[in-house]
Amino acid sequence: MGQRIHFVVDPQGWCCMGLIIFIWLYNTIFIPKVILFPHYEDGNISVVAVLCYYFCSLFCIASLFRASVADPGKLPENPKIPITELEHWELCNKCNMMRPKRSHHCSRCGHCVRRMDHHCPWINNCVGEDNHWLFLQLCFYTQILSSYTLILDFCHYYYFLPLEKENWDMFVFRHELALLRISAFMGLIMLGGISRLFYTQLMGIFTDTTSIEKMSNCCEDISRPRKPWQQTFSEVFGTHWKILWFIPFRQRQPLRVPYHFANHV
Repeated sequence: MGQRIHFVVDPQGWCCMGLIIFIWLYNTIFIPKVILFPHYEDGNISVVAVLCYYFCSLFCIASLFRASVADPGKLPENPKIPITELEHWELCNKCNMMRPKRSHHCSRCGHCVRRMDHHCPWINNCVGEDNHWLFLQLCFYTQILSSYTLILDFCHYYYFLPLEKENWDMFVFRHELALLRISAFMGLIMLGGISRLFYTQLMGIFTDTTSIEKMSNCCEDISRPRKPWQQTFSEVFGTHWKILWFIPFRQRQPLRVPYHFANHV
């Protein structure tokens, strides 16, 4: 079953996501033009370094767009509830609809989401059961791309040999320092913010709790058995194959597990 497209009409979310796309586009254009290609032509770096940067950039923007338009786990208006699982459902006091336990109502989107972690304005979407894995990939590849950019900025001035600048584009030659300072500033901001968020997300998966559950203190630690971290990560990513946890170009298939361990309805 293909992944449903989910589009949130929220101008604030559009602005936040537009800022992220601008930062990605800025570094994808100027870092290769100012650092990668000139140093590759001078023999200071190999083609592998250039390809790795573009691969990181591709995986970052792919996970961003997929996390933004993916259905996070929106519940249908009239869900069919098996009698045997009725005890695992509850009534939402905001939309008056039945929903599985550990679901949450998003006031910004106006509906309930299965195992909702939080609403993220930076992807203009909720982070829920069906797109949590894409959000984790976005955080992971954003950290890699930001770190890679900062390393290149540092090496350009303090490690690589001086470049032959006669054939450079005049705009790049005149504004090289300003371009790289802006890039380094944005890289530091992104790396600092995303690293903290990524750490919080990882701890939530390790402990099998969402951000909302942590804030509301309703984790049901006594009634819900503690699972090994391999199981919780496999449920989030929809596969036991760890190599596939890093690939955004695939469809997630919910694992078939007992209901009290299940994330998918």
